[in-house]
Amino acid sequence: MAEETVDVRVTLLEGMRFEASGPSGHTVLLDAAPAFGGQGAGFKPMELLLVSYGGCTGMDVISILRKKRQEVTGLEIRLHGVRRAEHPKVYTEIELEYVVRGRGLSEEAVRRAIALSQEKYCSVGGMLKQAAAIRTRYRLVQEA
Repeated sequence: MAEETVDVRVTLLEGMRFEASGPSGHTVLLDAAPAFGGQGAGFKPMELLLVSYGGCTGMDVISILRKKRQEVTGLEIRLHGVRRAEHPKVYTEIELEYVVRGRGLSEEAVRRAIALSQEKYCSVGGMLKQAAAIRTRYRLVQEA
């Protein structure tokens, strides 16, 4: 497989607020908390890291469950990160809770989809697990 390169641009707008853009053409705002010179008008960079992880694993899990013909009506991933006190304040622990809603969901299919994402497919998780302890749990909500 050939290596892939990705170029993004992060541009200062004002104060501590930045706009990030990538090859997809989409943008996202980043800002610092008021205590650090920002206005809280966008994601903090470390929040966005957890958002990226949730999006990455969520796309994996929903794709796998659809291939397994599971009738998923909703998926929410709740992430909780613990950062160390000293700089650089990296995440040392990350917990993911998958809340999967659907009809006639197979618990084994959900467990396997999460495991495949965590162990094989999610690139963001693959990077983060080198720095942080990752824990996952899931909850099924069966709908009529």
